[in-house]
Amino acid sequence: MIQVVAPVGALLASVALLLMGNGLQGTLLPIRAEIETFGPVAIGVMGSAYFLGFALGCLYGPVVVGRVGHIRTFTAATALASTVALAHAMITEPWAWWPFRALTGFAFAILYMVIESWLNERASNETRGTVMSIYTVINLTVIMAGQMLLTVYDPASFAPFALASILVSLAALPVALTTALAPAPLRSTKIRLMRLYRISPVGFMGAFAVGLGNGAFWSLAPVFATGSGLTVNGVATFMSLVVLGGAIGQYPLGKLSDRTDRRRVILGATIGVCATAALLPVVAGLFAPGLYVGAFLFGLTAMPVYSLSVAHMNDFVEPDGFVEASSGMLMVFAIGAIAGPMIASWATGIADADLLFPYIAVVYLGFTGFVVVRMRARAAPAPEDRPDFVATPGTSPALGALDPRSDAEPHATDVAAATHGESVAAARDDGDPTAGNATDRGMVSRPPPEQS
Repeated sequence: MIQVVAPVGALLASVALLLMGNGLQGTLLPIRAEIETFGPVAIGVMGSAYFLGFALGCLYGPVVVGRVGHIRTFTAATALASTVALAHAMITEPWAWWPFRALTGFAFAILYMVIESWLNERASNETRGTVMSIYTVINLTVIMAGQMLLTVYDPASFAPFALASILVSLAALPVALTTALAPAPLRSTKIRLMRLYRISPVGFMGAFAVGLGNGAFWSLAPVFATGSGLTVNGVATFMSLVVLGGAIGQYPLGKLSDRTDRRRVILGATIGVCATAALLPVVAGLFAPGLYVGAFLFGLTAMPVYSLSVAHMNDFVEPDGFVEASSGMLMVFAIGAIAGPMIASWATGIADADLLFPYIAVVYLGFTGFVVVRMRARAAPAPEDRPDFVATPGTSPALGALDPRSDAEPHATDVAAATHGESVAAARDDGDPTAGNATDRGMVSRPPPEQS
């Protein structure tokens, strides 16, 4: 294990600091926005702005890296993210926080992309799976530390913004001082969203539903928690328990999905989300401490759905199509996450009542019905034809090359460069997973990657 971690230790330290800083901001900003009397729609737009910037960072990050290189890009993105964290405390107005959050999303998407391409460069075929697992564990756990840092300072003060800025700034040190060679330039690959849907409708809609529901959760849940009577410490605990539940739920549900039709496991998880989301507002009104149990159960069921959806998509993708599929699924999630916070906050503003969790219940109920319909329309692939489940954090398109299931060369990181539709006439029959040749069933027909 030490031999595997040593070459990438500095990079893993950087991502841990970044996640702590981003986790702190993600919980701090909605609470501070409520203190500053932002309306629910203003807070929802703030959440959508982050995911809009994140999507743009995923698309145009390779262009920036291609022009100035990995180290300069990482340093510039760190400076941007650190500066914007402080700017929130200096200008506490919605019209300023919206572009600030978009810039933060843009910067973090690029930061994750650089780190993940570097991890891919430093990993070998033999160690790629271990590196991916360690990286995923960090993603699933370190963010809790960032959220709990909210308890250290008063969110109405300047100090928590300064702490978030310090954490992001410190993340630049391991990368800036590394003696390792910079990775090879990022190579672009197309994202064909219509093709993704035809390959796996359930996988595609799963990523979109997670964006709609979970994107709204991350943007508005701290406001729900404070409105339910929790203190700042309680809000930090509430959000951390969601992350903890998600971390614990990933692997049992993932391994169970390896033994059966993955859609059955997805269906069980979505039913759990619907039940938990429907009960949380009731529990909040009757027994506030019950919110902590509800938070854990919500994370346990809702957070693994993205990884399960990606795994189901990969059941129908050839190994050298994993990078394109991973990039596409991340973009589908981002599209949903841009819309989700605005829809949930708009509904809350119209009803003059917190409708976050009823909205999430409706989103997942719709997806549950879609899964049932698709299970009747299409048989599951044979177990021997399916790759094993791998927990997949939605961080950047570069993560697909690190996936141990991928046949991508470990030192050639493909990432998304643009989103393209594709003619329906060129696709195989949606209902028959065996229709078409191997190239149609997978995604191996993409043109040779070009350097951005």
